[in-house]
Amino acid sequence: MADYHIENNQEWWTQQWLDILNRYRFKKRLERARNYARQGNVLNIEFTGQRVLAQVQGTQAEPYQVELWLDAFTEEEWGYVIETLSQQAIFSAKLLAGEMPYNIEDVFAKNGLRLFPFNLDEVHSRCSCPDPANPCKHIGAVYYMLGDRFSEDPFVLFQLRGRLKEEIIAKLRNIRGSGEDKKDRKTSQVSPSVRGYQPPAVGGYWQYNQQLESSLVVISPPPGSETILDVLGSIPLGTTVSKNGGMSATAADVVMQYLDTVYKNVSDRAVLRGFNRDSEG
Repeated sequence: MADYHIENNQEWWTQQWLDILNRYRFKKRLERARNYARQGNVLNIEFTGQRVLAQVQGTQAEPYQVELWLDAFTEEEWGYVIETLSQQAIFSAKLLAGEMPYNIEDVFAKNGLRLFPFNLDEVHSRCSCPDPANPCKHIGAVYYMLGDRFSEDPFVLFQLRGRLKEEIIAKLRNIRGSGEDKKDRKTSQVSPSVRGYQPPAVGGYWQYNQQLESSLVVISPPPGSETILDVLGSIPLGTTVSKNGGMSATAADVVMQYLDTVYKNVSDRAVLRGFNRDSEG
């Protein structure tokens, strides 16, 4: 049986959420839940605090009321998690860009927690339908539709664990900002009169000797074909020179053609060196 897919470009965190339900042993029930999700039987989904409230249209005239929630982390547990997140810039950068870092579970594991539920037993739910089984097809349909919400906003999963997007971002910025302030204060306390103090050399102003976070460095060719030569325009040389085949061109044309070739070669080699693939010779 093929798994339910929301979009062709489905994000990994969405698929991981759906895989929990796809491992459920009652496949016929899952198939009905997928059909409910596809056919639009989930009328609406709301997030109230740490709970998901939904209405699912079944065989009766009135839609069924579905409620779903996860165990929320404590204040102390979230404090440890956000502190760990703040220690690596890549986590902050991706979350602020609306992406879920692929190794996000490592952060929670270091603090003895899991962001994603391990199995359906960790997902609490109830439905107003008379079906005693849990999950029923109405709960299953909501579960599948939540994948859509996670795809649009991965912070929804954090909300189910007890933290809103705004709270996480504000805390991350506060921690990282405090760290920068401490560095600035420590630097400002160093007096030029301290023995051995040497002001930075002007020649090394543009040098940066610290190791960059590799995942934050993106090397790519320029987006357009325009170069600095196009911006500057033709060189004001009016002398006419002969070319093979009896054609003639100005000295400016010859020089510009030569510089254009040199410029492109240098640009190509710069990109290759950036990828550590510079050829020998």
